Amino acid sequence: MIDAILQILIYILIIDIIISYFPDLRSQKWAQSLHEVAEIPQRPIRNLLPRNLPLDPTTMIVIILIQILMHFV
Repeated sequence: MIDAILQILIYILIIDIIISYFPDLRSQKWAQSLHEVAEIPQRPIRNLLPRNLPLDPTTMIVIILIQILMHFV
């Protein structure tokens, strides 16, 4: 059950990345809601990283941490 929830969270993160490349989709209400859900696990990591990075590795870090967590659960 927990594995399924974590896997769905990974899918949400990936979909959020894809949607970020399409400005027309980002303005949709469902895309904004999805982004809010995806932002929850990313916010603490993003606050720890320096702000002047050229790329944002936060999503990849969160996905790796979820994968590690799934291995132990």
